[in-house]
Amino acid sequence: MCGGHEVRLLFIGPPGAGKGTQAARVAQRLGIPHVSTGDMFRHHVSAGTELGMRVDSIMKAGEYVPDEITVEMLRERIAEPDAAAGFILDGFPRTAGQVEELDGLIGSDGLDSVVVFEVGEDELVERMLGRGRPDDTEDTIRNRFKVYQEQTEPLLELYGGRGLLVHVDGMAPIDQVTERILSVLERS
Repeated sequence: MCGGHEVRLLFIGPPGAGKGTQAARVAQRLGIPHVSTGDMFRHHVSAGTELGMRVDSIMKAGEYVPDEITVEMLRERIAEPDAAAGFILDGFPRTAGQVEELDGLIGSDGLDSVVVFEVGEDELVERMLGRGRPDDTEDTIRNRFKVYQEQTEPLLELYGGRGLLVHVDGMAPIDQVTERILSVLERS
């Protein structure tokens, strides 16, 4: 698959579009790790690492973790043996500044594909309200969608310019989305 070299993917889409679910499924099929920044933060916090203690105090204050801390964690994570054959990034980069940080880490040609999960705002609100999480109110979901549109959607133009975009229907059945992603990778 992909000519036998490592596979480095980035999954982009609004919160609730299915990125985490698909990253876990595709990572398992390809035998590479799903690298979620949220999971990395939680791992460092629960392990009580120096980075984890810094992240914990930042998150408890309700602030965003600075890029340099996220990049430091990511650098450590992708250097681990299980990431030697590649990885799927989920949750980073989310801004143009973070793209520059990632390019510095893996090179501007370091990604094989950027999988874009396309979901309409109203469909997304309906799906997320259906999960029944207490912090998922219609207002908070719409606000997170707006933040995604303002901060992360501009990355599509940047990665599109590099010819990396693969679009998937985030509302399609789970198996169908997984197969679509894997079929695109087999052709690359």
